[in-house]
Amino acid sequence: MSGVLPYGRQSINADDIAAVNDVLRGDWLTTGPAVTAFEERLRAFTGARSAVTVTSGTAALHVAYAAAGVGPGRDVVTSPLTFVATASSAALHGARVIFADVEEDTGNLDADAVGAVLTETTRVVAAVDYAGHPAEMDALHAVAQRVDALLLEDAAHSIGSTYHGRTVGTLADLTTFSFFPTKNLTTAEGGAVLSTDPNLGVRAARFHNIGLVRDRADLRYPDEGPWHQEVHEFGLNYRLPDVLCALGLSQLARMTAFKRRRAEIVARYDAGLADLPGVRIPARRPYVDPTWHLYPLRVLGGRRREVFHHMRAAGIGVQVNYLPVYWHPVFEDLGYRRGLCPNAERYYAEEISLPLFVDLADAEQDRVIDALRRVIGH
Repeated sequence: MSGVLPYGRQSINADDIAAVNDVLRGDWLTTGPAVTAFEERLRAFTGARSAVTVTSGTAALHVAYAAAGVGPGRDVVTSPLTFVATASSAALHGARVIFADVEEDTGNLDADAVGAVLTETTRVVAAVDYAGHPAEMDALHAVAQRVDALLLEDAAHSIGSTYHGRTVGTLADLTTFSFFPTKNLTTAEGGAVLSTDPNLGVRAARFHNIGLVRDRADLRYPDEGPWHQEVHEFGLNYRLPDVLCALGLSQLARMTAFKRRRAEIVARYDAGLADLPGVRIPARRPYVDPTWHLYPLRVLGGRRREVFHHMRAAGIGVQVNYLPVYWHPVFEDLGYRRGLCPNAERYYAEEISLPLFVDLADAEQDRVIDALRRVIGH
């Protein structure tokens, strides 16, 4: 048997290393020119009005909810088929989290299900671009507008994706990215909050910088002295340092190549597995051009656990994404119960993520396909 094949892995080249080394040899390790340059490049790449880099995808969500004014007495409607942070970061602000079911095929938040649970106190509808495939943002935006709620796109999986020809980052009031090593580009740890509304961008920037206000026009006591800065609302230190933004800048220059290679891998999986009984390949809308982060295969007939163990025993690092959020004990202890979102629970029961990363060789992918065909056909 060959070595263990991970389900995800970063792609680092000599340019990435050189970019980081340049910062380490310079005068700035944090809050310097690389941060500004990376944020400007993210704005240009996505078309967003503002971009604020932060220390993780979870931090991005926490910052975005703060910018949106989420807090006690407010509701956040979101998907249960996501990493727990999409919901937990809203709960940490004191909001009530309401879960709406997902589309049966894509695993993305269902607009009709959202409409059925909206309340007058809903502040944010938070959609997740599951596996890199953008959610139905137009329909979700229309639903959110019924109660003057903001639309947040948790795009941890989908930087570079487009929906009806529009780029992720321009589809919602607020968009969050994750730059974890297995994501579509990496800063080691890191994330970003993008907005189409500059006022939301200002609020995000302040919250991620401890709430500090420095602009003289905004100070309550502007004549205190040139050193003066104030905090008007509490924030946290979520600043991403220059050394990591330098890595992000270098990675972003390769984003088109990353997206192309991921699409090639997905196409090879589709071709190699489409005729295999007992599985479903990922759904894709014709007006979506995804940057695939996951390859979420559906294993039918209650055989997911069997297939998972077989693949791991063969040295293939498959994964499952995700446990429905309200199944976590922290939400169970708040009164959430299983059965709330049947489509999401069914999707979870069948889903297995196959290895998908830029440097995955064709021979390695063929090994994955062959192993699957052996166990499914057994």
